Amino acid sequence: MHPRPPCRSTHTFAAAGSHLVYDRWDGAARPVLLLHALLFDRTQWWPLAADLAGSCTVVAPDLPGHGETPLPAGLTPDQVAGVLARLVESFGLRRAPIVVGHATSAPLATAFARQFAVHGMLTVDEPAGVVGTGADATAMDAVVAPTGVDAVVAATGVDRVPEQFRSFAEPRRDPVLVAAYRSWLDQPSSRRPVPHAHRPGDDPAPPRFTPLSDPEGLAARIQYLL
Repeated sequence: MHPRPPCRSTHTFAAAGSHLVYDRWDGAARPVLLLHALLFDRTQWWPLAADLAGSCTVVAPDLPGHGETPLPAGLTPDQVAGVLARLVESFGLRRAPIVVGHATSAPLATAFARQFAVHGMLTVDEPAGVVGTGADATAMDAVVAPTGVDAVVAATGVDRVPEQFRSFAEPRRDPVLVAAYRSWLDQPSSRRPVPHAHRPGDDPAPPRFTPLSDPEGLAARIQYLL
């Protein structure tokens, strides 16, 4: 018989006068930090975590202003990365995490890898305007970032999510939230690349909301990094 995968549990982590809500699946020691796209929340990772749990410790937080995490002041990628690093450290696993950034959370994954030790870093479905952190970035990536709620949502490829997973991809269509994260969306593509795992064909075009359109395939790519 195959062992049952670890059960999901929900927790709150106190951070800088606010708090962060996250889900955790306790598996093997290596932590994998899953960062959802802007305007979505941690539930977008549930189908993938079900495939991944058992191979690692899976952590999926609600980013500030999303899901059950309040929107505090100070939303630069570096600031949020610092909070997430303390969260991972609090587990006492003593292993560098693998960080996975989906779509518009790519700047956060990059900031984390730039500041803290990581075992690997993977970004998927990056919309034009926030890419430029990978080895294959070109001048074609330096286009205008998505603006407005509808553009930010569309840039994730959410329209390609299979029907059975649509309930995990309900965006928060809040212009205030888009304004709060404007600096993330305006990240220039000329930034110095941060070394991270990359293989030809990793980034589909156009985006297809990979965590829900191909959770098994993305789980296999993450396990490859373990």
